[in-house]
Amino acid sequence: MSLIDTHAHLDFPQFDADREAVLERAEVAGVAAILNVGADLESSRRAVALAEKHGPVYAAVGVHPHEARNLDGATLAGLRDLARHPKVVAVGEIGLDFYRDLSPRDLQRRAFRAQLAWAARLGKPVIIHDREAHDEVLAILADWVAEDPPQRRGVFHCFSGDLAMARQVVALGFYLGVDGPVTYQNARQLSEIVAWLPLDRLLLETDCPFLTPHPYRGRRNEPAYLRLVAERIAELREMPVERLAEVTTANAQRLFGFEVAPIPNTQYPIPNIQSKEEVA
Repeated sequence: MSLIDTHAHLDFPQFDADREAVLERAEVAGVAAILNVGADLESSRRAVALAEKHGPVYAAVGVHPHEARNLDGATLAGLRDLARHPKVVAVGEIGLDFYRDLSPRDLQRRAFRAQLAWAARLGKPVIIHDREAHDEVLAILADWVAEDPPQRRGVFHCFSGDLAMARQVVALGFYLGVDGPVTYQNARQLSEIVAWLPLDRLLLETDCPFLTPHPYRGRRNEPAYLRLVAERIAELREMPVERLAEVTTANAQRLFGFEVAPIPNTQYPIPNIQSKEEVA
């Protein structure tokens, strides 16, 4: 059995002290591949460097809506250069964030559309960040997908909408990324969505170092905890976790186009992680 973490930020400084150990623990826990996702040009460069160094790590490059104010021609050119690397499998994370509004909304919209156009030319899937901007994100993506439905694809990272929105996302041909919050006691709406979601539209994520699953909530997250997300979803779906791992791994391979070999281990224990660093 192998799991794939389709959204991580291992290049962030929270991992500077023990990044190699984090990757080793991920393998012990049955995580066969990790997609490290960029947030700006510099983090995208770090994501590619990590992917070059570590076989199980792949990269996505892009500018997060928080950084949309910094997306200019030179940045876009730099991202295009990075995207030529064979281990870059997606554009992201991109989208709109009307909750924190760290970049003006008009610049967020412009950056989102520019990167969607670029992803289409590259023929790569997109990783969508959507916070408190559901209607606009869906409208922009519907127009984008309509131009070439078979080729325009992606995932709503850390899906935060309701069931009606989940149905719209699936109708667009997109996947839903599910993270640590599915393990939280108050995650009733997300639990309902996960129980309904067609299995071929589901991806597993950590978003580490953030969104640590129960019972480690409040500590730094890492890919080794992905098993906790998988176990909770399997419980909600009333199916063996091994089957869930098989399906979600196939989904990740189909969307992002990378191949992984099963980890030769039959137990896949979640390691005893000593770090008590708190991450909001």
